[in-house]
Amino acid sequence: MIIVDELPFRHVEKEGFKFFVEVLEPRFTIPCRTTVARDCMNLYYEEKKKLKKAFQKQRVCLTTDTWTSIQNLNYMCLTAHWIDNDWNLHKRILNFCIVPNHKGVTIGKHIEKCLQEWGIDRIFTITLDNASSNDVAIQYLKRKTKDWKTTILDNEFLHMRCCAHIVNLIVCEGLKDQNESVVKIRNAVRYVRSSPSRLQTFKNCVEREKIPSKSLVCLDLPTRWNSTYMMLEAAVKFQNAFERLQEEDSQFDSYFNDDDNDENEVGVEDDNGRGKGRGRKNIGPPNVLDWGKAKIFVQFLKLFYKLTLRFSVSLYVTSNAFFHELVSVQSKLLTLSRSEDNMLKNMAASMRKKYDKYWKNIKNINFLLYVAIVLDPRYKLRYIMFSFKQVYEKSKA
Repeated sequence: MIIVDELPFRHVEKEGFKFFVEVLEPRFTIPCRTTVARDCMNLYYEEKKKLKKAFQKQRVCLTTDTWTSIQNLNYMCLTAHWIDNDWNLHKRILNFCIVPNHKGVTIGKHIEKCLQEWGIDRIFTITLDNASSNDVAIQYLKRKTKDWKTTILDNEFLHMRCCAHIVNLIVCEGLKDQNESVVKIRNAVRYVRSSPSRLQTFKNCVEREKIPSKSLVCLDLPTRWNSTYMMLEAAVKFQNAFERLQEEDSQFDSYFNDDDNDENEVGVEDDNGRGKGRGRKNIGPPNVLDWGKAKIFVQFLKLFYKLTLRFSVSLYVTSNAFFHELVSVQSKLLTLSRSEDNMLKNMAASMRKKYDKYWKNIKNINFLLYVAIVLDPRYKLRYIMFSFKQVYEKSKA
């Protein structure tokens, strides 16, 4: 109960819990929090012992990531993926720890130490994002594990670049010169979510417009494109409600048209279209043209949102789908680059440059991913041959 519900150990000493147990079974003796903590650790050691035994004859794929918390502490997580003798896919977090920094050698040493602790010597690949420090970490691990008897092809294909992270970089490149229409809609959503009374007024507008959606608008994080997609997808459903709100709420227009503007600061916004400082205002509200652009934008981002979800799943194997999705991305970017809409055309051009950086050169892609396609009975070698001709020049293909 303590582990599954993530309760503090002292939960067993609280009066409410004691009363509950007394009513349920008066004869039961409740252990103290020290005993509960010890039992939890013993359970952990038992499970760890079983897992170490399972790793002895298994080929393991690893994924790792590092990040900095709001307390300025550096964390690293290491996860193992493997297929057992019954062909079931497993995923276990091996280590979640504080690291002194994000340097490549530091990451490499922590991974090496963790592998030794778990007795893992059969590594297949290690998946990391595309930070330069991770390249250093991989070089360190290649040197340290090269002489292991179970090493495959001198670790030539050890490094697997995170495809979901590359897609994220590609889309963020296209969103750098973010469209003003998106900023206007973000500001309108911010107005609605800024107070309970405004939100209630908006709900009344939704009811009058008879919009069937059960969900409401959500505010995005401008640094995360997938949250921008979800914000726009939700907002376009409520276009009529926003237009009614503009007609009925006298404060709506004034929110975007602050009369107290300093002469030198009129219309100056920060990167997110928000007024900063005295006299600066939000841009907006969105008009019919902005809503039209947002609908196009949603269709554009939806393609990459679904792609990211397909790459990010952990309950089934995705390596055999990689090349198919790569070809699909290139095809979509090519189609968008020919669009009559200048906004989409410019975005596709920016994204294509980032795509070429990671995936244009065949050598930048782990060769084992092609092997996974060949071993998939739905695709095999003929599909690779066909797709190479679509993606690369004839001589290179």
